[in-house]
Amino acid sequence: MPSSNSSIAKPAAFLDRDGTLIEDSGYVGEPGRVRVLAGVPEALRLLGEAGFDRIVVTNQSGVARGMFEEPDVERVHRELQRVLAQDDGAVDAFYYCAHLDDDCDCRKPLPGMVQRAVAERGLDLERSVVFGDRAGDMMLARAAGIPGILVNPYGEYAGPEPLYRARTLLDGVRFFLERVHV
Repeated sequence: MPSSNSSIAKPAAFLDRDGTLIEDSGYVGEPGRVRVLAGVPEALRLLGEAGFDRIVVTNQSGVARGMFEEPDVERVHRELQRVLAQDDGAVDAFYYCAHLDDDCDCRKPLPGMVQRAVAERGLDLERSVVFGDRAGDMMLARAAGIPGILVNPYGEYAGPEPLYRARTLLDGVRFFLERVHV
């Protein structure tokens, strides 16, 4: 009897939130501050069509700093999903670190959130990728042993060299799907 494709682990696109999916306007703890960046819904749709789980991994130290609480982070994520759905975009799961301690294993650039998502969702880490706008995101990719795509329209960057430097998430996703993921 042939094996079912549903038993094959899916790869994941691990996505930073602020500066990659939404405008980075500081500590975002209010749903009304969610501003999705241009091209993001299409990029997420393309990743989904290519068989990737779309997993947000985000540091949210505003919780530890007392600026907002974890339910506020979850409300922001629900609003992001709502806005993305208007343009056929979606995220499959959200993982966040609410801590400020750099020794926490879930705080980027450490790979705890990625490892947790892989374990909980049965993902294929070897075929996965990280998209993010900061050195910590590229360090996360390196720590997880997967490619990192830097999404940075500003040009200035001091960190580990990414696989590709993209001006937008859509540019980075197209590069990855056309030239890397085969």
